[in-house]
Order: sequence, then structure tokens, then C-alpha cells
Amino acid sequence: MAESRAAIRYAKAVLSLATDNEVADAVNTDMKQITNTIADSDELNAVLVNPIVRSADKKAVLTSVFKNANTATTNLIDTLIANKRIALLGDVAAKYTQLYDQLRDTQTAKVTSATPLTKELEKKVLAKVKELTGKTTEIENIVDESILGGFILRVGDLQYDASIVNNLNNLKREFTLN
Repeated sequence: MAESRAAIRYAKAVLSLATDNEVADAVNTDMKQITNTIADSDELNAVLVNPIVRSADKKAVLTSVFKNANTATTNLIDTLIANKRIALLGDVAAKYTQLYDQLRDTQTAKVTSATPLTKELEKKVLAKVKELTGKTTEIENIVDESILGGFILRVGDLQYDASIVNNLNNLKREFTLN
């Protein structure tokens, strides 16, 4: 809980600084990259949370991985290292993205499908989500062949599951109850 509050504080500070310097878009791109990289790399995550690895080594690793990052992003990394909070980097990046989306009144809709969405279908989903929520929406398409067909749409806390696997599971439950 305290770690989450600290991540929010750092994210708010970076967003405020980035907005003042008119680089909030570039920093948001960096934060998305940081979030995805840390989530995808168990090794990087292990280095960040390991107290035995020296701060200088952590900084060297992060500098080489995110060498094209904005100055505000590199300053965040330096601050987290100086305060011995570098393990929060992934959380801070995720919170920054959430705060940035709130500031711009946008949201991200995650669409999980068995195959990649076509541009036409993506436009239809964007239009429907905007109609339902009234917010500008970006789509993140996640391909998961295990759902067999259909899609799972997740916007914020709402989820609509129209996957074939879900339909089959519902049928299975109906047959076992009767």
C-alpha cells in the first residue's frame, strides 16, 4: 500500500514537471515503453528489486536499455536510484500513464482476440466504446489463440467477454447444472 502511494506521488511529480516543460507526450511514450519492458523482462525486474545489485549497476542497465528516453524520464530514474526506490520504476511508469490518460480524458481499451484486429473492426470498436463512455479511446490488441474466436473487451473496470471459450464454458455449466 505504501509502495503504491509512493509510486503515485512520483508519477504525479513527473507528470507535473513534464506538463510544465511541454514534454508530457514524449514522457508518456517512455513510460509505456518502461512498463512493457519491465513486464516482459523477468531479468530486468530481478535486477531492479535485488538489493545486492549496486545502484550504479542498476543505473547503467537502465541507461543502456532506455538510451533514447526523455530528460524528464532519465531524471526520474536518477531520483528513484538516489532515494533507493528504483524497484518502483514499473509502478511509477504505469501510474504516470493512468494519470496522463485522466488528464487528457482518454482511456485504453484492451481487446483480446484470436487473430489481430483489422483496421475496419478497430474503427468500429473505437466508435462503440466512445459512444458508451464518451471518452477518446486507444485500442491495445492482444492476440490470444486460446480464446478460439470472438473477443474480450476490457475498458477500465468493465469487461465484455464474447469469446467462444467463454460461450463453451457457459454451455458446460448449464449442462452440468441440469
